[in-house]
Amino acid sequence: MWLAPEEVLVANALWVTERANPFFVLQRRRGHGQGGGLTGLLVGTLDVVLDSSARVAPYRILHQTQDSQIYWTVASGSSRREITKHWEWLENNLLQTLSIFDNEEDITTFVKGKIHGIIAEENKNLQPQGDEDPGKFKEAELKMRKQFGMPEGEKLVNYYSCSYWKGHMPRQGWLYLTVNHLCFYSFLLGKEVSLVVQWVDVTRLEKNATLLFPESIRVDTREQELFFSMFLNIGETFKLMEQLANLAMRQLLDSEGFLEDKALPTPPRPHRNISALKRDLDARAKNESYRAAFRLPGDERLDGHTSCTLWIPLSKLHVPGQMFLSSNYICFSSKEEDTCRLIIPLREVTIVEKADSCSVLPSPLSISTKSKMTFLFANLKDRDFLVQRISDFLQKMPSKHPGGSGSGRKASIEDQAPEASPAPQEELGQPASPTSRPHGVPTASQGLLKLFPGNMPMEDLGAKGAKEKMKEEWWHIHFFEYGRGVCMYRTAKTRALVLKGIPESLRGELWLLFSGAWNEMVTHPGYYAELVEKSTGKYSLATEEIERDLHRSMPEHPAFQNELGIAALRRVLTAYAFRNPTIGYCQAMNIVTSVLLLYGSEEEAFWLLVALCERMLPDYYNNRVVGALVDQGIFEELTREFLPQLSEKMQALGVIASISLSWFLTLFLSVMPFESAVVIVDCFFYEGIKVVLQVALAILDANMEQLLGCSDEGEAMTVLGRYLDNVVNKQSISPPIPHLHALLTSGDDPPAEVDIFDLLKVSYEKFSSLRAYDIEQMRFKQRLKVIQSLEDTAKRSVVRAIPGDIGFSIEELEDLYVVFKAKHLTSQYWGSGRPGAARRDPSLPYLEQYRIDASQFQELFARLAPWACGTHTPMLAGRMFRLLDRNKDSLITFKEFVTGMSGMYHGDLTDKLKVLYKLHLPPALSSEDAESALEATHYFTEDSSSEASPLASDLDLFLPWEAQEALQQGEREGAGNENIQEKREEKGNSPPDCRHYLQMWAKEKEVQKETIKDLPKMNQEQFIELCKTLYNMFSEDPKEQDLYHAIATVASLLLRIGEVGKRFLGQPGRKPRDTARGDDEPPVPDPPQEPTRELQPAATDDPQAKAGGDTQLGNVPQESQVVGEEGGGEGQCSPSQRLSDDETKDDMSMSSYSSVLVNFFEEKVDIGLKIKEQRKVERQFSTSSDYEQSGVSG
Repeated sequence: MWLAPEEVLVANALWVTERANPFFVLQRRRGHGQGGGLTGLLVGTLDVVLDSSARVAPYRILHQTQDSQIYWTVASGSSRREITKHWEWLENNLLQTLSIFDNEEDITTFVKGKIHGIIAEENKNLQPQGDEDPGKFKEAELKMRKQFGMPEGEKLVNYYSCSYWKGHMPRQGWLYLTVNHLCFYSFLLGKEVSLVVQWVDVTRLEKNATLLFPESIRVDTREQELFFSMFLNIGETFKLMEQLANLAMRQLLDSEGFLEDKALPTPPRPHRNISALKRDLDARAKNESYRAAFRLPGDERLDGHTSCTLWIPLSKLHVPGQMFLSSNYICFSSKEEDTCRLIIPLREVTIVEKADSCSVLPSPLSISTKSKMTFLFANLKDRDFLVQRISDFLQKMPSKHPGGSGSGRKASIEDQAPEASPAPQEELGQPASPTSRPHGVPTASQGLLKLFPGNMPMEDLGAKGAKEKMKEEWWHIHFFEYGRGVCMYRTAKTRALVLKGIPESLRGELWLLFSGAWNEMVTHPGYYAELVEKSTGKYSLATEEIERDLHRSMPEHPAFQNELGIAALRRVLTAYAFRNPTIGYCQAMNIVTSVLLLYGSEEEAFWLLVALCERMLPDYYNNRVVGALVDQGIFEELTREFLPQLSEKMQALGVIASISLSWFLTLFLSVMPFESAVVIVDCFFYEGIKVVLQVALAILDANMEQLLGCSDEGEAMTVLGRYLDNVVNKQSISPPIPHLHALLTSGDDPPAEVDIFDLLKVSYEKFSSLRAYDIEQMRFKQRLKVIQSLEDTAKRSVVRAIPGDIGFSIEELEDLYVVFKAKHLTSQYWGSGRPGAARRDPSLPYLEQYRIDASQFQELFARLAPWACGTHTPMLAGRMFRLLDRNKDSLITFKEFVTGMSGMYHGDLTDKLKVLYKLHLPPALSSEDAESALEATHYFTEDSSSEASPLASDLDLFLPWEAQEALQQGEREGAGNENIQEKREEKGNSPPDCRHYLQMWAKEKEVQKETIKDLPKMNQEQFIELCKTLYNMFSEDPKEQDLYHAIATVASLLLRIGEVGKRFLGQPGRKPRDTARGDDEPPVPDPPQEPTRELQPAATDDPQAKAGGDTQLGNVPQESQVVGEEGGGEGQCSPSQRLSDDETKDDMSMSSYSSVLVNFFEEKVDIGLKIKEQRKVERQFSTSSDYEQSGVSG
């Protein structure tokens, strides 16, 4: 056992050194083992007579350094095996690491810290797993939240003692794995290291062993590479990290699926010693492995498994393996791959009984099914408990399950009688004739090949017919020996028969069984018919794409040259798009589905498509074909491993990326003659993607010499196309179907024909070392790479879609996108109640996929905005959000976010002030904000409130009148344009029409460019709010006092100017409508008005210049000019005080203050620094601090 390091002054007294290295010594106590002499006898006697609490372990390990006389105990053992295990761990994990240190004190401190960490982890794992937690795990979770600033919603999954390599120096500390983050903390030798990595940022995760990093885990992000080593159980840690990274990739790929996954780990007692989340993740991993191994439905949950043996009658053998039990199935898998697999649906079970035990057959269990088959299991460890669990599950089963056992399909195939088909089809009552049913009702009650055979009778086919009959006979013998239907023993002989080719008459049945589609079909009777009924007549983007591709699906086959086949294909694809809108429809699904319809009814083809898209080829047919890209990456990796000479050439030509998608998405059906490709589909349904990869490697291997001689991609594609087009099936009884790639063979020297069975044989002989487990491991590795690559592509697409006049550089836009996306993702795992959490649709354009709500925008605004407003910041952020949220869905996109940021950072002085001005007008300014400024207006109006009230009411009507007039004018112009257009259409002059449209388009473009005159007017309350904002903005500026004086002077002067305008506006004979027209007339500047025109910079360099009351930005100079010319003005509204001649002298002082305001708004602010700070706060990348702690003791 590991011991807390304690100092030992005399290391060799009573101990014998057996092993030693520069840093550790393994010793045996004298008197134990052989030899020892008199001293050994005395020591041994002393140890025996002492009581047990004082006895000393016979073996120990000490830590030492070369120049020190002090030793430290680090481990002890009661047996040589125990102490040797500890010694080997130290040699494998610490020896090379310690040799890096230069200081011996650092070595001792590191060793002590490492041993303490190991002891803490062992104690954590050894603590009782009762209902209540002794507190260790809860304490670790609280420490994690405090250390890394995580919110309450961030759940700790587990924590481990390990070392993080910073440069060439290891830092011993604790690794915390949470649902969304990887965190590490170390405090050693006065230095602190703190790391935080989001799982969604991980681009590479692998376990490796190198000379420098012995048995370490590598974690890569876009910014850096991290290495962690010296784990007590590195396998468990890496497996958990894989699961968490997979969850994160699911979050990026499909937010809806992620939210469903996220809801799974809901611990009933969240503070248990061993994390309930970890138990749930482990259970999820076992469930996924169980379902994948036996092709079970997605909702099946593993209840437990136990080792046992299964009696195989024909072989007369007890095969050792594992029995798996779930709520609907009993499954068995042999230890040796392909020896035997068995699936027994509980709906088929009739009798479960315990047989008598004997020495040859201990603890036997007999299970009988409806198909008269009996399965005998033995060597069960807890047979009674297992029988009880099976009985419990059987009691929950429906008394009479619809769909039957599978004998219906068997009878249908053998007798070719539609009336013997399974219950789901009997309920539909589907005749073979397409004319006896309405268009929307399923009509293909059996495979289209039976309705459109196209081949001669078997007797007239000669050798091919005899071969086909022989295959059928082989399979019937196999059914007799190993059973038929879903409960069939699946042995090595089964695979051998599949490789020889499945006969046409049995292909549909065996595809259903091997894929697991049969289980789902019989447990969901009528489901397909309901989907067809619901989806009929519904229009969507998927149905439009389906209609476009219907006639491109095997057009050379007679089954799809008439409405029966086309209608069946339409119904199956539309029903699946209706079932799974996340996938909807993807190109290549039509080709695969058309082949499925040839060998099965519509319902069978539908369930085969479900098995294909949702289990056997996961994520293949989504809008980004992620699954196919993942397997393409695996194919490239396998090419480097098996065909290293060809790998570099293929990469240089870029061929693999071109060929693999079409090969994998259609299972070779689109690139190979149909009768040959369907043999690969046979093997695929039995063994999965492994077969497709093997065949792809065999094709490259067969064409290696020609490919090495190719000079470009087109030549290589031609070589492969010619080869694939000449892969033939000489045993096929169907007439050859013209292939689309036949044009590629039109050369003087056509390539030799290749038999598909020979190609399969070669693929198994050369590349049979592939294992399903290895492929899944490679899939995880490639999935990280593919999804992160797609995210990078999405980021570049979004940045390119941002208009060029936005002002930010490409790098700044990319950084802003990362911060914006991170804020959206936090809503998914920390705020699922937020509107943005459940509204990500991957099918939307990239610009609209990520959106944030008001509270998230407020957080970003506070960190990134150049205008610091103190306590006023949340209010200003809320106004900016309402201004940007044009569609009023309480969410903003990245483009809207960047537009708002650009308005504050870029543009000239006027552009920035226009942004501030708009923030204090509806819709940005809410009614609650305006009410808070009402009290302030009384300070300006108390002397003449009786006069101002009626004028204010008149001015309130001013803006609606102006808006109404503009609307009426726009309607008149629109009507005029329509009349002009009608006349031009009557004349038929097309060139003038084009010019007219161009002029209208140019006019629309001009209207989009907003000028100061286009801004609405501001009333008195809104002006007061604007002043409050400015005072808050200046509160932390170095020139705070100058800015206060400047804004006070400018604001008071503008209020007075506005009041003068109000007085003149109130004179008899002036109407608001006339005033509105006067505003549209350009003012004529006059030389005597020059001092007054100095108001213009103030009006444009500060929002107050837009005037009090209803003063409009840009109208202030006009109003002041009118005051000078006419003795009265067209100012809008403000406090009722007239501007005297002496007070005009304030204009000169205002011009001096205006420069302070101009400098404030024109000062450049670096958004890059703010983004870096925000990314640290949001834990966007691994942040590490490494600094000396001064004055820290211990």
